[in-house]
Amino acid sequence: MTRPATRTQVGIVGAGPAGLMLAHLLHRAGIDSVAVDSRSREEIEHTHRAGILERDSVRMLVDTDVSDRVLREGYQHEGIALRFNGVSHRIDFQDLVGASVWLYPQTDVFVDLANARDRDGGDVRFGVGDTRVVDTTSDRPGILCTDADGVEQEIRCDILVGADGSRSMTRHEVTDRRQYHREYPFAWFGILCEAPPSAPELIYTRSDRGFALISQRTDAIQRMYFQCPPDEKVDDWSSDRIWGELQTRLAGEDGFSLKEGRILEKSVLPFRSFVCEPMRYGNLLLAGDAAHTVPPTGAKGLNLALADVRVLAEVLEQVIVRGKREALDDYTPRALARVWKAQHFSYWMTTMLHASGDASEFDVRRQLGELEAVTGSAHGAAYLAEAYTGWPRA
Repeated sequence: MTRPATRTQVGIVGAGPAGLMLAHLLHRAGIDSVAVDSRSREEIEHTHRAGILERDSVRMLVDTDVSDRVLREGYQHEGIALRFNGVSHRIDFQDLVGASVWLYPQTDVFVDLANARDRDGGDVRFGVGDTRVVDTTSDRPGILCTDADGVEQEIRCDILVGADGSRSMTRHEVTDRRQYHREYPFAWFGILCEAPPSAPELIYTRSDRGFALISQRTDAIQRMYFQCPPDEKVDDWSSDRIWGELQTRLAGEDGFSLKEGRILEKSVLPFRSFVCEPMRYGNLLLAGDAAHTVPPTGAKGLNLALADVRVLAEVLEQVIVRGKREALDDYTPRALARVWKAQHFSYWMTTMLHASGDASEFDVRRQLGELEAVTGSAHGAAYLAEAYTGWPRA
């Protein structure tokens, strides 16, 4: 039997936030797309992931009519605390750079985008299998897959986009790629707990026992993390042991104490930096985690993905609507300029706050001196504030 064939202008592998935001932006430019994902919509909706949105990410959701729910239900944060030597030092984003971030889970970003594609009649196919891309250097590249009912499907397009995450299949089609890696000698032990917030904003903590991050989800559910070895076993940690470790790392002369509660989830999150260059091969372009990953310390992962597809949508409008195919050459350098800044910021935040197992006394004192330099200088704090809230678009 001949498999059903669909003709569209842009085929997108991956229907997470990056793929769906791209489809949404293309729709607004009058460009048709089809997005496919191996996961079901329900599976993605129930994959709990934290989310700090830069101001431009929030603007993108609101100003392009995805949804204004982030403003109604998200939590605006005008700063963070850097805590070391048992004392918290607030970095005031609004005072330093006139910007904020929003605490808004990535799951909610996905729901908003999926609902917007439904509202606008978008072609999004969840639960597909056996996905592969073909003819990536031809003028008629394609996606082959089986749909949720097991029926073979063929999608032919002008441009292919790989937005299929850190375990990307499409990345391997970029045969001339250069890959840059950095592995970190630690991970984060993360918990989701039922408790009221311990602080109004995020607390990034450097202690002799290692890093800790106190984040939030809602008024009743919180996210917290502490540095651990990459091979740490979740089952080795009881609730009492987890709370004892977190309380010890946050303890200080100001008497700060975490509000404890029932632990709902436990996980170990490994650390890795990765960049693929170029982000284009023929008529295939990569976006988001398919092209790069960063440590979570700088809260850049989702924001970088959204920044990628904003640039990519502009490039594809030039190519498809205006017939300027040479614009495809602009995508990699434009996207990577921000990616490498984010890699530096994430690396800097990570190394400034985490304990190293082989650190000398000099290394420890130098790290504390760096934290003092950042928190004790308006210029140093302003760099952190600008990078954390997101570099403004040129």
